[in-house]
Amino acid sequence: MMTSKNSEHKLCSLLFKTTSDYNANLQTLLGLINESQENSIIVAPEVCLTGYDYDNFEEVLEFAHIANKEIKKASYNKIIILTIIEKKDGEVFNFAKIFFNGEIVYERGKAKLFRFGNEHKYMSEDSHESVEIIEVDGIKIGVLICFELRFKDLWQKLEGCDVIAVPSWWGVLRTQNYVILTTALAIMNQCFVIASDSLNEECTKMSGIVKPSGESVRNEDMEFLEIAYDKKEIIAMRRYMDVGIG
Repeated sequence: MMTSKNSEHKLCSLLFKTTSDYNANLQTLLGLINESQENSIIVAPEVCLTGYDYDNFEEVLEFAHIANKEIKKASYNKIIILTIIEKKDGEVFNFAKIFFNGEIVYERGKAKLFRFGNEHKYMSEDSHESVEIIEVDGIKIGVLICFELRFKDLWQKLEGCDVIAVPSWWGVLRTQNYVILTTALAIMNQCFVIASDSLNEECTKMSGIVKPSGESVRNEDMEFLEIAYDKKEIIAMRRYMDVGIG
């Protein structure tokens, strides 16, 4: 377990557009991270730094090194969650990463690739076993990457989380699905869900934060949405509606 000196946390959902300029996207992300308070849990949209830029895939892979270095520096007393496309041991994955106190404390590849978007032609799938709960700064965190949100067996693997992050690049035609599934995930697991989708035209733009009760607040046109994290809300909901989650 990794900890910091202060136990008060904020939950932050980001919503911004990914452009063809990777460095500009990184500066946008770093600027929003800088707006957050210490001990914030910040979730950015899926592949927010490069998008699925298959026409320039080698540049996408090279940029991962720059991104990792800069986000590590921004992560002191902050938990930052996003995905980055990167090559490892000869295979390319869309890695979910959790940065904290200058380190990458959790990393796994996307376990369910979106074949309608041809992700499987460019990247490998990670094992379902890689989907797990990690405790960071006293908070039990899980991550579901976009399309993974549709698989109930992955929901079960994250039962007991305090916070589930859902970095996404979710199609606008299925906006209602995204809202319903992220809300249901919070209700089913009786935890906070931080959903961050892209502001790009093809995406839902429906980033937001859902409480254990199912009450949600969505970013709408705000790049930065923040609410207080209160563990008591989780405890109260699990006692009130006891479905066996510890």
